[in-house]
Amino acid sequence: MISTRGRYALRVLIDLAEHSDGGFIPMKEVAARQDISLKYLEKILPVLTKNGLIEGQQGKGGGYRLTREPDGYRVYDILRVTEEDLAPVACLSEGAKPCERAAECRTLAMWQKFYELTRDYFSGVTLADLMRSDSADMYVI
Repeated sequence: MISTRGRYALRVLIDLAEHSDGGFIPMKEVAARQDISLKYLEKILPVLTKNGLIEGQQGKGGGYRLTREPDGYRVYDILRVTEEDLAPVACLSEGAKPCERAAECRTLAMWQKFYELTRDYFSGVTLADLMRSDSADMYVI
């Protein structure tokens, strides 16, 4: 399941993309438009900044902006940095110890395929795609 953190990160990035004029956008404006508490956004923004998805500037005229064009952001990459793990089962998590039962596991192939489908789907969707959505005026993700 995708957490609030991942969903809010998508909303923030879409908002920054849609209101971009090249300058920095104060996060309080994004928080107000998206109806997300500034305190909660302060937990998400460092992750987005650390991973190069946004850049910030302090002081007058400061705020945040995207580091590239919206079509350069894949949803999978955004979720990958905001979620602890996207694997559907623990044995497929990055860095997981090999499962003793893998050789006789009847469900492993199903979980692997599900994970592959999920990765492929989210890798094929960009912020630009979300901005073009028929429901673009409805910010609920």
